[in-house]
Amino acid sequence: MSKHYDVYIVGLGGQGILTIGDLLAQAAAAKGLKVNFYPTKGMSMRGGMVQGQLRIGRDVVGPALPQKGADLVVAMERSEGYKGIKYVHEGTDFLLYDDAWYTNAVIMGKDKYPELEDVSAAIKASGAKLVVLTKESLPVVNGTPVRANMFIMGSLLANTGLKEFFTYDDVVKAVNELFPKGAEANLIALKAGYEAEAKVL
Repeated sequence: MSKHYDVYIVGLGGQGILTIGDLLAQAAAAKGLKVNFYPTKGMSMRGGMVQGQLRIGRDVVGPALPQKGADLVVAMERSEGYKGIKYVHEGTDFLLYDDAWYTNAVIMGKDKYPELEDVSAAIKASGAKLVVLTKESLPVVNGTPVRANMFIMGSLLANTGLKEFFTYDDVVKAVNELFPKGAEANLIALKAGYEAEAKVL
């Protein structure tokens, strides 16, 4: 087991991206691991770019994750997956949630939105081990799809190197501590992601 683990998370405002970083930081602190979480928000609106860099087990670190420096990349929107490629080294785990958010230029026909096959090919060419989750894979509970970010968190625990640092119960504890009022719904989504069959490309 490696003594440190660096994570890059990217997506869009409104997807609950920073919750993943907060949960992992909480779980790391509870286990006595050194942890630094650096969130960055773009436009302060739904759909603006959001990213986070989480660095676990390092004594002294700066806020900037170096290129090819991530052990795990999480992209929660298809086109945002391209932004994570520069952080990949050979063998990096890369989880792509295939959610498509179209810009005005795409909607007006002035720009082309990337195909999943093209984004996946670019990620795999970088040397990453790619896992893809689709919106269609989200279970529905009481007529509503479970929360995507928590579903993704569950899948990360089951399918990436995070499982060398955290157990499922570690994250359950972090959910209960950070979100006591919404714990039930979050834990349903977490369990669903943990048990889901991931699509490896």
